[in-house]
Amino acid sequence: MEYRAHGIDWVELALPFSPDLVGDPDRSVLASGPIAALMDVATSLAVWTRRGVFVPHATLDLRVDYLRPAVTGRTVIGRGECYRLTRSISFIRGQAHDGDPDDPVAHVAGTYMNLEAQP
Repeated sequence: MEYRAHGIDWVELALPFSPDLVGDPDRSVLASGPIAALMDVATSLAVWTRRGVFVPHATLDLRVDYLRPAVTGRTVIGRGECYRLTRSISFIRGQAHDGDPDDPVAHVAGTYMNLEAQP
């Protein structure tokens, strides 16, 4: 994974194509696990970016809806956003695409439990 950009409540990462990440060798389709990992990291970083500090947290729920296979050879871009914080829960969403944000590979939504409650 590679860092691309961030804002006050979002982070964007890149996952360059690698034959090691292919899940279906007959079609050379990227496995779903690397995309889920990309989005878990991007959304976690978005939580910490929004908080302005690292706070340990655990994934309570991470729903990944795969919309289509990533195009072989393309880098997958994952953008995660933290859109709401409470004392103990962070709410996230995001999407992954392989070049066109209007044609996503996957959408994610979920929650993280903050392991250190913030005042």
